[in-house]
Amino acid sequence: MPSASGTGPGPDPAADPDSVLAAERAHLTAAREFLRLMREDVLSLRALGGDPVSEEYLKAALYHRAAALTDLPDTPLFFGRLDYDRAQGGEFGGEQFHIGRRHVHDPDGHPVVIDWRAPVSRPFYRASPAEPMGLAHRRRFGFSGGELTAFEDEDFTGPAAPGAVVSSTGAPSTGAVSQILLNEIERPRSGPMRDIVSTIQPDQDDIVRADSDQTVCVQGAPGTGKTAVGLHRVAYLLYAYRERMSRGGVLVVGPNRAFLSYIGNVLPALGELDVAQSSVTDLLASVPVRAADEPAAARIKGEARMAEVLRRALWERLAGPAEALVLARGSRRWRVGSWQLAELAAELRERGVRYGTGREMLSHRIAHVVLSMMEEAGESCDDRTHEAVRRTRPVRAVVDQMWPKADPVRLVFSLLSDPELLARAGDGLLDAAEQDAIRWPVPPRGPGSARWSPADAVLIDEARDLIERTPSLSHVVVDEAQDLSAMECRAIGRRCATGSATVLGDIAQGTTAWATASWQELLFHLGKPAAWRRELTAGYRVPRQILDFASQLLPLIAPGLEPASSVRQEPGSLAVTAVPAARLPAAVVQAGALALSQPGSVAVIAADDQIGVLRAALSAAEVPHEVLDGGITAQLTLVPVTLAKGLEFDQVIVVEPGRIAAAEARGLHRLYVALTRAVSRLTVLHSAPLPEPLLAGRAAA
Repeated sequence: MPSASGTGPGPDPAADPDSVLAAERAHLTAAREFLRLMREDVLSLRALGGDPVSEEYLKAALYHRAAALTDLPDTPLFFGRLDYDRAQGGEFGGEQFHIGRRHVHDPDGHPVVIDWRAPVSRPFYRASPAEPMGLAHRRRFGFSGGELTAFEDEDFTGPAAPGAVVSSTGAPSTGAVSQILLNEIERPRSGPMRDIVSTIQPDQDDIVRADSDQTVCVQGAPGTGKTAVGLHRVAYLLYAYRERMSRGGVLVVGPNRAFLSYIGNVLPALGELDVAQSSVTDLLASVPVRAADEPAAARIKGEARMAEVLRRALWERLAGPAEALVLARGSRRWRVGSWQLAELAAELRERGVRYGTGREMLSHRIAHVVLSMMEEAGESCDDRTHEAVRRTRPVRAVVDQMWPKADPVRLVFSLLSDPELLARAGDGLLDAAEQDAIRWPVPPRGPGSARWSPADAVLIDEARDLIERTPSLSHVVVDEAQDLSAMECRAIGRRCATGSATVLGDIAQGTTAWATASWQELLFHLGKPAAWRRELTAGYRVPRQILDFASQLLPLIAPGLEPASSVRQEPGSLAVTAVPAARLPAAVVQAGALALSQPGSVAVIAADDQIGVLRAALSAAEVPHEVLDGGITAQLTLVPVTLAKGLEFDQVIVVEPGRIAAAEARGLHRLYVALTRAVSRLTVLHSAPLPEPLLAGRAAA
């Protein structure tokens, strides 16, 4: 294989850093030019299909290919280089490869940048002094925007200190720690989430490159990169198993639209443009969702036993035949006895077919019985005869009477508005109080006037699957999965029944009334009990001072969970300040203005009912800000605590932790989420006493 580098035989500690940087910058310039040529080559192609439809498909494919080759000037084309050891021999012995977000080749087809997902790139993430994986050297690049500014080399062949890091200044760093790697992890951010392709760690890489048929469940503490790992796994699967993934489709499911907006740029930055993203509510909302259940009702509707309640309500619609079927064809009359009709229906019911499939099959079975009698009488029959008999009015009338049509919306409407139906379907599953909790006290006039809740939409999705099978995708990623109800798990599981899934979450961040306390239970409801479970405990983004402060809540909110450790020590990253209640809004304004003087994103997180007061205070002081509603576009964002999950900001100001903790049954879980959103500095402002577990942390701060 031709060399992908062209910058010399390998790092030389005595080489002039300026000359090395100059050579690498020249390689970057050449790579950008080659990428431009690749894109122009795609745009020059004509879509020539055999028909207009084929041509449109070809045009769309060329458009997507060209879009994936668009150069982003503020994003480096490569971030590392691998020099394989010539002495080790093998397929790549003596070769050099620049590793980047996408593959780039020169006009002769020689690789100039290798895709990070290619097998040859894996040592960039996994090589170590103990296991160099055939490498002689590994180089990391530092960038400012799209400009290459620095490099670091690791030598895996040196007898004195294999793996030692030498910077572009020529001076070795402490041990084998890459300062470029740390700088990239700590780099201030603004706006949406960015990829971590240059900083993936070995434990994360194992998950990213898991086989396509393997469902992976990741328990990850704040700052461990679980969301990024899940998205990078999607990018890897689309690279390594593109045909399979594209054939079935890939879906990313998040808790809300704000979260999806936050992560929306990650996959496009990695060259993947065709991955669908949806919140749980939007995915399942086949009816307008305009209401919210009381917590008790939402909890009951979300439990797995509701699946059996729905099944009973649906299948009780079946009825025995009212009379025998008599079918006239020409001068003959054919009779199918009521006992025969009952046997046909019972046989289909025992087979466990879905309701809609059974209804369709019943008409075929009845037609088969009639055709058998016709053939015994000497008539000639074929498929056209079968179809004609099946569609006759008498056969259709019998099927409608015995196996009536079912509509999922009307089924759930009937269940929630008819006390007698609910009592029959819920017998032995729901007690009288639970039936009262989920039943509409005043039934709407019809399904169109009903005020459906998110939990109702999940029930409708379950009912729809009982009637007709839900198509399965190739892969589904579900983030913040710990907050899913059992019925939501079943709904998502149906969408990857024949595919695989990546399940991401943190038990300690479960904030719904039905949040799971066990991944084993959640995976059972998802239909993936044999999933490979991994735990990420090393935090890369959240400083240790902040993580330790928040982790004081774990014994109360997740007793069986070990606190995560952070690789970052940031003295001064935590400030806990008590202020008089009357001065609290002014203190928030002052803290927000101070945070804006530093680079990076800022969030003010408070209880939902405090957002209006804080917004007015910030506006009166003319502090530029926005209230979170979809995407993050301003440097300072005012975030209702119920929307904070999954987001990260450089600086976070948490207002009145006691109020957040007292606002709901799982308020301490919600507070844990708020306290772990900062990746540089956390400021806690309070007038009321802190929750008891945090008092020791205040003294330490």
